[in-house]
Amino acid sequence: MRYRTLGNSGLMVSVVGLGGNNFGRRLDVSRTRGVVDAAIDVGITLIDTAETYGGHGRSEEILGEVLTGRRDQVVLATKFGSQGGDMGYGPAAGAKGSRAYIRRAVENSLRRLRTDYIDLYQIHTPDPVTPIEETLEALSEIVRAGQVRYIGHSNFSGLQTAAAAATAKDLHAVPFISAQNHWSLLERATEADVVPAALEYGLGVLPFFPLANGLLTGKVRRGIAPPEGSRLYGRDDYITDAKLDKVEALADWAQQHGRSLLEVAVGALAAQPGCTSVIAGATSADQVRANAAAGEWVPGEDDLADINKIVPPAG
Repeated sequence: MRYRTLGNSGLMVSVVGLGGNNFGRRLDVSRTRGVVDAAIDVGITLIDTAETYGGHGRSEEILGEVLTGRRDQVVLATKFGSQGGDMGYGPAAGAKGSRAYIRRAVENSLRRLRTDYIDLYQIHTPDPVTPIEETLEALSEIVRAGQVRYIGHSNFSGLQTAAAAATAKDLHAVPFISAQNHWSLLERATEADVVPAALEYGLGVLPFFPLANGLLTGKVRRGIAPPEGSRLYGRDDYITDAKLDKVEALADWAQQHGRSLLEVAVGALAAQPGCTSVIAGATSADQVRANAAAGEWVPGEDDLADINKIVPPAG
């Protein structure tokens, strides 16, 4: 496994990370333990979850249980304040980027995760109500209190990334060191604005959905329907002819160059400027091992040029 520092920080993370969105939803405690065991065995250190994953903190609760006794072996990241999720805190908690909400959310995440610190604490979606000044000041307070080591954001635009960086500098607040955004070889829009802003202001980018919900694993091809129970089952609106054309072209290129489609999906993304760690979910130990192995491929300039012709970068 390869490792990189995340943004302008000393936080070292594995080039392939493990997403926790399946924990508590598709995986119970026993199956989550198997996935986490495999991740640690292959050298994955970054495990990313959120207060809403699994429903009302269940992913965090399960992770806290399976990491008992080995918390120091992982870089634990979680998220708060999703505009699309409700933790049931009520109006008294305030808007989801507010000081009141952050104080309540971090205490509950620490309790569920059974730890006294979070390595990377990320605001899940931009708060349309709370000024970014309040959010940054509140996050700075919990960093200085030792509850959180570093902070990041998720789903911010390039403009919001730049504005937050400038505000942190003006306030002498703790700055964000990471941006977590939707990014895969089939979805490269983030390269047009978020990645340049992240590079300019010293943030590392953490792609989510890097395998395009499974389209880039090689298990779904033209004429091969997604298996029942998989994330893509019944998603005919998502599996378009245009996407399948790209998948087939990438798969052909991979075969011609002695690589798997998964290696191309993970390795080529990890090689993009600004990308620090490719966060991929998994429902089995075998998937974890496959994702980790795929991250070992380092494409050359000619490889990337070929891939860019098949799936052109945004902008």
